[in-house]
Amino acid sequence: MKLLEYIIKHSKLPEKGVINTIKLLNEDSTIPFISRYRKEMTGNLDEVQITTIAKLQQTFEELEKRKQTILKAIEEQQALTPELQQKIEQSETASQLEDLYLPFKKKRKTKASTAREKGLEPLAKIIMKQHDDDVGLTAKRYLNDKVKNVEEALQGARDIMAEWINENQWVRNKLRRLYSRKAVIKTKVVKDKKDTEEAQKFQQYFDWSEPLSKTPSHRLLAMLRAENEGIVRIKIEVDKDDSLDIIDNIIIKTDIQSSTDQVFIAIEDAYKRLLDPAISNEALKEAKFNADEAAIKVFSNNLRQLLLAAPLGEKRILAIDPGYKSGCKVVCLDENGDLKYNENIYPHPPQRQTGLAIKKIKTLVSAHKIEVIAIGNGTASRETEAFIKKIAFDRDLQVFVVNEAGASVYSASKIARDEFPNYDVTVRGAVSIGRRLADPLAELVKIDPKSIGVGQYQHDVDQTKLKEELDMVVMSCVNSVGVNVNTASAPLLSYVSGIGSGLAENIIKYRTENGSIQSRKDLLNVPRLGNKAFEQSAAFLRITGADYPLDNSAVHPECYKLVEQMAKDQKVSLEKLIGNKELIKQINLNNYTTDTVGLPTLTDIVKELEKPGLDPRKKVKVFEFDPALKTIEDVNAGMKVPGIVNNITNFGCFVDIGIKESGLAHISKLANEFVSDVNAVVHLHQHVMVKVIEVDLSRKRIQLSMID
Repeated sequence: MKLLEYIIKHSKLPEKGVINTIKLLNEDSTIPFISRYRKEMTGNLDEVQITTIAKLQQTFEELEKRKQTILKAIEEQQALTPELQQKIEQSETASQLEDLYLPFKKKRKTKASTAREKGLEPLAKIIMKQHDDDVGLTAKRYLNDKVKNVEEALQGARDIMAEWINENQWVRNKLRRLYSRKAVIKTKVVKDKKDTEEAQKFQQYFDWSEPLSKTPSHRLLAMLRAENEGIVRIKIEVDKDDSLDIIDNIIIKTDIQSSTDQVFIAIEDAYKRLLDPAISNEALKEAKFNADEAAIKVFSNNLRQLLLAAPLGEKRILAIDPGYKSGCKVVCLDENGDLKYNENIYPHPPQRQTGLAIKKIKTLVSAHKIEVIAIGNGTASRETEAFIKKIAFDRDLQVFVVNEAGASVYSASKIARDEFPNYDVTVRGAVSIGRRLADPLAELVKIDPKSIGVGQYQHDVDQTKLKEELDMVVMSCVNSVGVNVNTASAPLLSYVSGIGSGLAENIIKYRTENGSIQSRKDLLNVPRLGNKAFEQSAAFLRITGADYPLDNSAVHPECYKLVEQMAKDQKVSLEKLIGNKELIKQINLNNYTTDTVGLPTLTDIVKELEKPGLDPRKKVKVFEFDPALKTIEDVNAGMKVPGIVNNITNFGCFVDIGIKESGLAHISKLANEFVSDVNAVVHLHQHVMVKVIEVDLSRKRIQLSMID
């Protein structure tokens, strides 16, 4: 099967779009660039569809590479026939391929190989044909120095037959189908771990059983974690009789009892010793693969929502990383997020220097013309928020509580050390809190997504796939928003289409040595930023206050002349056309189509002209928790309280109600009607009202409902 045929078969996407997308990917075009600026070539495929093509291309290439390895290995054994070669070349899945290779794999010493060394393979062939009505008599002919009696000869023949049965493609495929439909996953607690403290969170799985095909992602990953921690043992089971019937129907050819009796024994041995362990392991491995996919998808959706959370914008921010004994770290940031001052205050026990703390805060607000206060949501957050709100300022100040998940990871990172070499981790953490209020995307790209706290079982899924998926999400978000080339950090620039970490450093070095970049053309002066990188990146890099207005828009430089022609045809300057909705409505897009630019691209250009450089993210809103709630002891069933959705899973969402423990609103408690997709009902950072259903103080768990 050819690459194009393979992708179309598995994606169901149009041939022309697939052909051109493959071409663009092979030319090192990025997915954000292709989806945004090559719509005519792809047939207007979106990012998800282009990503699907890219993944299928990678899978196909890996499969082809494996085929070549297998063909070479079999050829070296001088066992490659034209028929086998054709079967290998036509294989569409890894399991098909490995089944074909199984008989030729170099094996460690097995029962079958030992029997072959004793000269018993011819006997096995005779019995396997099932025509011999006296296998005992036939077996006597194979007695020798290594084979002392008939039973030993028959046992050796059965060992060889068991291996053949195990390697039979029909048998393995039929069993796979049985396991995919009817396999049951069972867990049993390890006795000496049952009463340990670490085992209690897995109590549900001490004696558990359910169909493997219906096991949700989060539950399977929980069971596997419990097994990895030595708490439970997992077993995959199907009905043994069903399995043996399948094998019997394929292998048994006659009713000559003397032969078939031996074959039946070999079948049972093959199933118990070889097939069941292998196919069970395959079934669990596939279930784990699917669970990983589901978990990574949830994580990706959450991360996208978090990165695209509403930014406050360019404001002077006083940010506080709250604490008790060590005090509250206070930093003052200017409109660009630059650190201007840092200080420690001690308004809480044990010091309780409230008066002094109030005086310092008021002085800082006045001296640095502070417009907004940001407070981290960690230890002492609620107390710090209450303290700040009691202060009588000389101006109206908005107070925001900011999710500080991952701030400590950033504080200790190389990125933070490079940004603030002369400050300790507490200052860096407070700066991160303030900056993520101003622009969550710009700040969160500096942190490993796994440390942001918006997924479940992220350490249990395939780490390579998780990283690839999350990197794609970050790149998608960064490019959908656009980046100010003169203020962006190196981590933020590195996610821009066509840039990467090396060019990001070069851009910053160029900025430092030459001052701010004045136009997109200047980018070509950045060392190693050639025409290809310019093509891929330019439209995603914005230049605020540029002399040429389109340099601060999402219009690609390759379309500048076209837009200039639009302005000329409307008899106005480019500056007067931009933002003038009445004039823009008069433009007949059909007059500007070319072989390379069609209506999809022209429609995007017009939207951009109406609102150039518009940030697609919503505006941030102030939120206030119930002031009566400080700890879980304050929470009682029946209460209705405000909260913020801070994590989404397939089985519900977690809601921050202003205390250390987030509550769970199960999927069945999200709406009056049936909900199949949690994301269809709630989104990350959504402000919600929830009702407390149950509070389990011993397990620190809160059950919530969003049903009105």
